[in-house]
This record gives sequence, C-alpha cells and structure tokens, in this order.
Amino acid sequence: MKAPVTPDVLTVPRKEVADRPNLIGMTRDALRDALIEIGIPERQAKMRTGQIWQWLYHWGVRDFAAMTNLSKDIRAKLADWFTVELPEVVTRQVSGDGTRKYLVRIAGGHEVEVVYIPEEGRGTLCVSSQVGCTLTCSFCHTGTQKLVRNLTAGEIVGQVMLARDDLEEWPEPGTGTGDKGPRLLSNIVLMGMGEPLYNFENVRDAMRIVMDGEGIALGRRRITLSTSGVVPEIARTAQEIGCLLAVSFHATTDAVRDVLVPINKRWNIDTLLDALRDYPKATNSERITFEYVMLDGVNDSDADAHRLVELLEGIPAKVNLIPFNEWPGAPYTRSSNNRIRAFATILMQAGYASPIRTPRGEDIMAACGQLKSATERQRKSRAQIVSEAGL
Repeated sequence: MKAPVTPDVLTVPRKEVADRPNLIGMTRDALRDALIEIGIPERQAKMRTGQIWQWLYHWGVRDFAAMTNLSKDIRAKLADWFTVELPEVVTRQVSGDGTRKYLVRIAGGHEVEVVYIPEEGRGTLCVSSQVGCTLTCSFCHTGTQKLVRNLTAGEIVGQVMLARDDLEEWPEPGTGTGDKGPRLLSNIVLMGMGEPLYNFENVRDAMRIVMDGEGIALGRRRITLSTSGVVPEIARTAQEIGCLLAVSFHATTDAVRDVLVPINKRWNIDTLLDALRDYPKATNSERITFEYVMLDGVNDSDADAHRLVELLEGIPAKVNLIPFNEWPGAPYTRSSNNRIRAFATILMQAGYASPIRTPRGEDIMAACGQLKSATERQRKSRAQIVSEAGL
C-alpha cells in the first residue's frame, strides 16, 4: 500500500534498499516529482530539486549527510528513500599515450567500456549507450557483440561522473567549475558501444543532465553524437538534444556501404544524405562530421574520394579520416599512410576539412571500433586455461 503524502517528510516509512530509486539519471521534473512523493511540500520541491541537483552534478557529492544546505530531516529522508549510485569501475587501463580505458559494470552484471582521450587543451570522453550493438558493421570489433540492452540515462551520465572522479575534477563545494583552470574532461563523444539513436530517450535525458548549467555544465557544442544513419531520429537529435552530429559513413556506394554499415540496406546513402541536408543545426559553424574509416582496397581509391566530394555537395561538412584499427581476425587492413594522405588531399582541394585521426589507445584496445572485445577474449582465454588445468 502506498504511503500517504504529508508535509512532514519524516512520516513516510523507510524504503527497502533494493527498491530505492537512483537519483542519478533522473530529469529535473522526475526528481521534483519524487521529492513530492516522499512528502516534501510541493512549494519547496523546486528549490530542493535545485539544491540536490547542484550537490550531485556540480560538486559530485553523493553522501546525503554532506548536503548541508538541506535540513537534517530532509537528508535523513533522502537516505531512507533514494540511492546515489554510479556504474562500478572493474578495471582501469592507461595507454602509453595517456588514454584511459575503463571497464564498467552496470546493473545485471553487464559491462561496457568508456575511454578518456587527453589532448592538448582538452580531454574527450567516449561514452557507450548500449551493451553490445545491433548494427554488425563489418569493420568494427564492437559490432561482433550482440545487443544485450540499452543503457539507462543514469548509466550514461554515470560514465561521465566516474571519469570526473578518476580525473579528480569535481570542484570543492562552494567553488565554481572553472576555479581550477581548463577542464580535463571538456568534450563528450557518443561513439562508444552501441547506436545512440536506438536508445534515443535515455541518451537525450543523460545529455540534458550533462548540459545543465547548474551541474556538469558542458555546452551542447562540446557534445558530439555519432550515428550510423538512423534516419527517423536525426531531426530529433537537433530538436531535443541540440548537440553536434557525426555520421559513420565509410563508403561512397550503396554496394560497399551495405557491407560495411548494414543499416544502409534500410536507409541508403541518398536517404541519409537527404536527412542530413535538412538537419536543423547544420551550418558552416556547426558542420556535420562524416567519419570515414580507411580500408585498404575497399573504400580508399581516388574515385571514392571524388565521389565523396560529389555526395557532400550542399551539406556543411568535414570528414574525419580514420586509419583502420586492426583487431585479430579482422577482414580488412589499414590503408597505407600515402593512400590516406592522397585521399585527404582530394577532399581538401574540394574545400572540405579532412583531418586524419591519430589512433589513440591501440595498445590497450581502446581505439575506435575496438571497445569491449579485448575483455571478452581475455575472459575466454582464462576460461580455457582453467579448463585445461582441470580446475
């Protein structure tokens, strides 16, 4: 039976631990409604929501007892009724180039990987949105794993928070985010495991939390969502999230893209490009990024480069050329440096910025398209060892 709601927040019975909702990932409206439900007067709920929000997302405080601008009664009630939980960091690896890879455990014992890439003057966090992936892109090792489930908004924003924990980047209570100088975690890319637009609502809610000015407060232009081309959700991305958009493109003909990015069989190149030409946020100052992995003898010819120039006509765009990150058993090899440079030159001569991405974190399998698979291989190897030893 549901407990009665009264102005006295101490009259509502304590909730069992297993049933306590996690505050991380709740929208402001959901948090406000939850506070009203446990007996906080409606006239106070908006103010209390703002206070709790700042403790959680601006200062990174998770102990209700430390939220000192709330009364002791309210702090006790919060502890009785809610939890504040992040995904668990199982392993943390650091590459020779400074890249950090976190193996993260979420509810149900499932695991995803999160990667932090330090660069001069900035730091980018690559965030996962699903456990596994539905897309089976043939060049991507992550795509060899079947989809298990979508991540919740709390599990997505939790990746950002645990990275800030590791970077020791939360400001001291009472101080501003910028008091320690430039941010170590300044950008987010939704380019980890999964297709973000197949988990739209949770991704949207998590990014709204990240962008909220009273919390983590990353501007929308510091967040890039990468999609393989889920056409019906592309316009919603601009309207409901407002972040920058990247597209995993990788081919200039439907025949090749059908193999590399099988979602192309549902929404082909022409359909995808029509949606991108209509993308509300696409401007010269907010160009759409086309990600293009360079595969030797598959999509890296001069003819491919010239076709790409023709396809991009009318779209404010730049092209990120990605040297293929090879993995054991991969059906492709990386294009030569000379071939990649020649491809880039054709694009640049046509007026398109075409930076060549420097592979990062390859020594810890943290590079693009490599996430989670190394961990699965390691587990299989350990199981084989145990079996062979008769343990």
